[in-house]
Amino acid sequence: MKDLVTVIAKALVDNPDEVSVTEKAEGKNVTIELHVAPSDMGKVIGKQGRIAKAIRSVVKAASSKDNMKVEVEIN
Repeated sequence: MKDLVTVIAKALVDNPDEVSVTEKAEGKNVTIELHVAPSDMGKVIGKQGRIAKAIRSVVKAASSKDNMKVEVEIN
């Protein structure tokens, strides 16, 4: 899941070198933290959070076949 979020985020931002993704697993629960440059924050969140919601939907769909609960946090 970490690689999926990294690829999506780097495609969206102007500074792909400043994208960092960390993954914390606790059993079947996984938390993915996405860090981007402050100037790229709006591009990752989108108007009314639409892009952030789409990222979370894609990750949720990809994790459902592994029977895991994944949460994406954008910092």
